[in-house]
Amino acid sequence: MKLRSIELALPHAREAAAFLTDIWGMAPAGAEGDTHYLRGSGGFPYLVALAESADAYVRSTTFVCSAERLETLKRSVAAAGLPATPTVSQDPGGGHGIIVELAEGELLRFLTDAQDVAPIEGRDLPVKLTHVVFNSADAEATGDLAERALGFRVSDRTKGMVFVRCNDSHHSTAFARAGFASLNHIAFEMADMDAVMRGIGRLRDQNMAPAWGPGRHGPGANVFAYFIAPFGPVIEFSTAVEKVPDDYQPGAPEDWTWPEGRIDQWGMSDKDFAGLRAAEEKFRHRRDWEPQPLDILSEENH
Repeated sequence: MKLRSIELALPHAREAAAFLTDIWGMAPAGAEGDTHYLRGSGGFPYLVALAESADAYVRSTTFVCSAERLETLKRSVAAAGLPATPTVSQDPGGGHGIIVELAEGELLRFLTDAQDVAPIEGRDLPVKLTHVVFNSADAEATGDLAERALGFRVSDRTKGMVFVRCNDSHHSTAFARAGFASLNHIAFEMADMDAVMRGIGRLRDQNMAPAWGPGRHGPGANVFAYFIAPFGPVIEFSTAVEKVPDDYQPGAPEDWTWPEGRIDQWGMSDKDFAGLRAAEEKFRHRRDWEPQPLDILSEENH
C-alpha cells in the first residue's frame, strides 16, 4: 500500500494552485471544473487536488493498494464498524475502492486499479507525498484503530505524536496529540537534501521564512522544513525518511527526548509554535457521503 494524494476544498483554489506551482515547486496536472490537480516528478497522476469551496476542509486522503489488500481492508473496516462507502474515482488515474471515516472524522480513500503516469523531469519537483499528519483528540485511540481496522502499524510514539506506517516507510501518516481533529500538515518528499535546501531558498526569495527548520527529526530521521502556506495549511519539504523492517520495535515517548533547548536532532532552528498551531486548526474533516454496505468477497471466493 502507498500514500498517493490529498484532496482539499478551499476558497480561492486557483490562487492556491498558483502558489504550489510557481513558488513551492509542483507541476500542473490538469483541471476539472473548479478542481485543480498538481503533481510531482514521480509516477502518481497527482499529489494534491484543490477544489473551490466557500469553506476549507479535507475531502479525503488517498492510498493505493492491490485488489487483494482492498478486500482485506473491507473486512477489517466492516468488523470495526466504521462508516464507509464504495467509490469510483473521478480524479486523474481513476480506480475504485472505498472511503472510510475514522473515529474523529478523518476520511481515508483506498483505491485499486488506479493508473500511474510517466515520471517527469524536474530537480525541484517533489517526488511524492511522504506523509500526511492529522491532529487528534485521542491520538492513542486513533493509532490503535488504524492498526485494527486498516492493518497499519504504529512505528513510534513521542510526547507529541503517534507515527503510523502502511509499508516500510517509517510513517505515511501520524496522529498529533492536539486535543482536536484536523489536518496537521502535508509533507512532500524531495529528491535529496539539496532539493530541500533549494526549496527553502526559493521561498525565502518570496520573503517566506520556515516556521520550523531546517532540521532532522527523531522518529523517521527525515530532514524537514515547514512553512505556513498562504492558503492556510502547514506544508513540509522532507527527504530521506527511514525505512523500517516488519519487526521494528516502536519507541515510547521517553525514547525520543532532546537536550534542553533542542526540538530536533540538529538543534539549529526555532519553531513558530503559535503560527503553526493556528494553521493546523484551519482544515477540518467533512464527509459529503452517506455510509453504504461494502461489497465484501467471501473467503472462499477471495
